[in-house]
Amino acid sequence: MMMIYGMLPFMRQTLPYSQLIHDSNWNWASNSRVGRRPAVQFTGKSNDKITLNGELRPEITGGPVNAQAFQLLADQGRAWPLIGGDGTIYGMYVVENFKTTHSDFYADGSARVIAFNLTLLRVDESLVSMFGDLKAQGSDLWTKAEAAVGRLSSGISDVVSRAGG
Repeated sequence: MMMIYGMLPFMRQTLPYSQLIHDSNWNWASNSRVGRRPAVQFTGKSNDKITLNGELRPEITGGPVNAQAFQLLADQGRAWPLIGGDGTIYGMYVVENFKTTHSDFYADGSARVIAFNLTLLRVDESLVSMFGDLKAQGSDLWTKAEAAVGRLSSGISDVVSRAGG
């Protein structure tokens, strides 16, 4: 698997991409000044975009059904997690644009080649907002585990003392 978006994997049998473009931007406000260069101020990070370009060859890779399945997922208008095959968590993305170009046709009109261009727009604040503070979650789990061990130890002590007494 190359990548997964929501529940749809990108792999040779579905939508294999040949190019991934990760576009990050930062916002700068500009104010004009008389006789000087404009003053600029950093106003924050803009949304990331990921563009995937690829080509479907129905006899080898996925075909029109795979493209349609992706469009149905996009039609829901929801953000889905985007995770790379190497485990990279990109964040929560929505489909901004999905374009297919059909060419090199069979006699029945079906395409031998379906090129696609997919643009995904990141909509979460950060991975921290997506998953929360992992350190705090880990500390909370550790505290709960220690409390459970303490209760288990005292329960075992009570059983042993009743059995012996």
